Amino acid sequence: MLKDDSLLLIPNVLKVFLENGQIKSFTFDSRTTVRDVISSLQDRLSLRYIEHFALVLESGGLDQNQRLHLLQENQPLSHVVHRTYFQGMKCLFRICFFPKDPADLLRRDPAAFEYLYIQVGIQNSLGPHI
Repeated sequence: MLKDDSLLLIPNVLKVFLENGQIKSFTFDSRTTVRDVISSLQDRLSLRYIEHFALVLESGGLDQNQRLHLLQENQPLSHVVHRTYFQGMKCLFRICFFPKDPADLLRRDPAAFEYLYIQVGIQNSLGPHI
């Protein structure tokens, strides 16, 4: 039985949840890695600097203790999809490495700064448990 927020499993497709509420889907084969998805998201979202971003798995929800698990760039997507479906986790694209100078990020990559701004705004509206 699927959990509330779960989506039906589609073979060889990973769904990545973005901070703005959008969901991006990625087809993959046995050679596709997390790095491939991050590169594709960089192109799709017109991001110039990707060093602050990562894919994470979210376990728990707002009513539970939420945990984020950072994915390694060389990890195969088949492992990620297995965890998202069978362990009830969601895959998120997030800024995980906060820039030392956000103003510099704004100058260098306005799209990445906007993503950071949305992410921080969502976290602040949900409270300190995230």
